[in-house]
Amino acid sequence: MNAELPVGFIGLGNMGAPMAKKLLDWPGGLTVCDMRAEAVQPLTEAGAASAHSAAELAEKAGVISVTVLDDEQVRAVVAGPDGLLRTAAPGTVVAVHSTISDRTAEALAGECAERGVELVDAPISGGAQGAARGKLAVMVGGTDTAFEKVRGPFECFADLVVHAGPVGAGTRMKLARNLLHFIAFTAATEAQRLAEAADLDITVLGKVVRHSDAVTGGPGAIMLRDRTAPIEPTDFWLPILSHVRDLGEKDLGLALDLGARLGVELPLAALALDRLGPGLGVPSERETNE
Repeated sequence: MNAELPVGFIGLGNMGAPMAKKLLDWPGGLTVCDMRAEAVQPLTEAGAASAHSAAELAEKAGVISVTVLDDEQVRAVVAGPDGLLRTAAPGTVVAVHSTISDRTAEALAGECAERGVELVDAPISGGAQGAARGKLAVMVGGTDTAFEKVRGPFECFADLVVHAGPVGAGTRMKLARNLLHFIAFTAATEAQRLAEAADLDITVLGKVVRHSDAVTGGPGAIMLRDRTAPIEPTDFWLPILSHVRDLGEKDLGLALDLGARLGVELPLAALALDRLGPGLGVPSERETNE
């Protein structure tokens, strides 16, 4: 039944356009909307219908994806004078893919509920490359009913769709994911400075990092437990994560020693040496005695 729901898509930028393109064969049909005619044209030429406003689009769709820039634009699209709520029928699900404040998502969900419309916050991870390949991850915050309605359309452009919890939870999960992302980027710049000071080719270092992360899974490889509390002595993960801690503390110590000899400050490395064991749930004897 959900496959028959007509889908609308608002915002056809670098992410929205390839996502909408994956919905062209959706059985219920696709209607698209963007302020730029040149963004709409390729999709209408491929078979999509078009709408001139969010309100017009809401007349034609039961599930509506919104991929615009920020909180202000999302508010305008959903609840503005010519927004979705002006015409959306009860039972419509509005999915916001933009990364906005979780409080904005909760507030808009309340406004939608007054009209019998459900809002889910459904931020995405995977970038434009993932969108083009249909390999995005979508983190959905909303009711079970709304999740079931959006899952089919989302699986057209994503190969991982998770129900994070109630409205707001999708955004909170995206923020946690991006916390790791950008801290890792900052750590990469620190590694580059160390390598550069050691007269290494940092472009070759980048090749090694991308190669090994593709094999090991990068930071996500240790994100397998269902809690962050210290690990009990009988826990399956104790020997595994203790081994990770021991290797990490050894290598971080060596990197810090190299940085000291080269005159390169490595504040994230020093912080990691201090926090790795406790963060993994396996503080070392050094940390336990402090």
